[in-house]
Amino acid sequence: MNSFFTTKRLCRAGIIAALYVALTYAFAPLAYGPFQIRPAEAFCILPLFFPEAVPALYIGCMLSNLASPYLFYDVFIGSLATLLAAFTSYLVGRFLKKEPLRLIVGGFFPVLFNAVIIPLIIVFLCGGAEGYTSTSLAYFSFMGSIALTEAVWVYGLGSPLYYTLQRLQKRSAFDFFR
Repeated sequence: MNSFFTTKRLCRAGIIAALYVALTYAFAPLAYGPFQIRPAEAFCILPLFFPEAVPALYIGCMLSNLASPYLFYDVFIGSLATLLAAFTSYLVGRFLKKEPLRLIVGGFFPVLFNAVIIPLIIVFLCGGAEGYTSTSLAYFSFMGSIALTEAVWVYGLGSPLYYTLQRLQKRSAFDFFR
């Protein structure tokens, strides 16, 4: 019987979630807000390889957001942005096989969903527009800064991770990565 929930997939999902949490907590003072220094976002390319990365990233993000100053909203709505991004990246991985287009398009969704949803939490739900002349200006300012920082992590750190995993899978270096 071929089951989705194999031991290898459950272990891999647990490792992805745990690493996401550990990396986010390591940068906790800078991981939340309009400039998100969150290297764990590099893991958002993992659904291109592993379907179990979708729930793993969601759970890892939920646990990470327990330390967020926007606690309630960030745990549920912020994590939803990660779930949507991970699922759409997974779909890209399933249907797009051409390199490097697969990485470019697959990495676009984490940038897009986080850039659109996280400023909603900060500006509209938590009133983080102090110092701005309007909430719209605050929203679009935060949208730009989050898109920029997310792109740095997803493409800057995620690209080397992507190509490393791709090489490991092709060489069958470790059974864990197949």
